[in-house]
Amino acid sequence: MDELVARTESIVKQRMRGQGAGHDVDHVLRVLRVARQLHERIGGNRQVIELASLLHDIGDAKFHDGVEKSSEFAAEILNSLGADMETVEHVCDIVHRISFRKGTDPETLTLEGKIVQDADRLDAIGAIGIVRTAEYGAVKGQPFYSTDERDKNTGLAHFDDKLFKLIDLMNTEPARRMAEHRDRFMHEFVRQFRSECGMEVDDDGRDRME
Repeated sequence: MDELVARTESIVKQRMRGQGAGHDVDHVLRVLRVARQLHERIGGNRQVIELASLLHDIGDAKFHDGVEKSSEFAAEILNSLGADMETVEHVCDIVHRISFRKGTDPETLTLEGKIVQDADRLDAIGAIGIVRTAEYGAVKGQPFYSTDERDKNTGLAHFDDKLFKLIDLMNTEPARRMAEHRDRFMHEFVRQFRSECGMEVDDDGRDRME
């Protein structure tokens, strides 16, 4: 493994220890693994891809009073490790741009940024996405499901609000192919869950209480 990447990974594991709500170090390592798989198919600067994957959630706003600090912390770590300025700037630009909340135009992302963003989004869907949604709700005290149809702040609503949209937001063809299976799995899970909760599912996939 690249020495800079290895040292960065060690720091990330230490600093993110105990961080939860689906944005823990296990999430970061899964993103790194998938980003490597995408790199093998697409190319790009492997070191930048790996560093950005490791650092993309290092200062997640959820754990810093709503203030996103990942880019700031990424620069701090890479500079402390003696990374060259071009690498630091490229990695920090990716970290700053890739989140779903920012809604970044993919045309502004480099190839490396598109790969890391795809890997991060892939980790938000499929079986892992289902578990992460439930974990986040538990941490925040939000129900996964509510019989009160006025309650839109549920894990189940999160699928329509975000997760089912991600397959169409993939930047690269290999990521889109990987997303297809995960997306189908989520749709099947939601249909089954709604059925077991006594909901009917219309032809368009929307649910209504019986």
